[in-house]
Amino acid sequence: MFKSYLLLALAIVCEVIATTALARSGSFTRLAPSIVVIAGYGAAFWLLSFPIRTIPVGIVYAVWSGMGIVLITLVSWLWFRQALDAAAVFGLALILAGVLVINLFSSSVSH
Repeated sequence: MFKSYLLLALAIVCEVIATTALARSGSFTRLAPSIVVIAGYGAAFWLLSFPIRTIPVGIVYAVWSGMGIVLITLVSWLWFRQALDAAAVFGLALILAGVLVINLFSSSVSH
């Protein structure tokens, strides 16, 4: 199970890198960021194909999307200096709480 979660974490990191590059690709008019987008999403989906074998797909997708949202928002805030208001921070906390509840308390996830 540890390997599945490690691969899921790597898939999330690749997705965040690709999304960050997408913001800099100029709608795929800049070559270097566009290559990072394609490679990053390709790697992310390839890595994502492994945890789906051992963890229910709904759980994998919940963790993937929730953590991806939180991490890309943190990257946007820290790197691109995009402002977050209290409502955004509260919403992100709820997303993170949902991912934690799924992983800590759901019987759908075998521990």
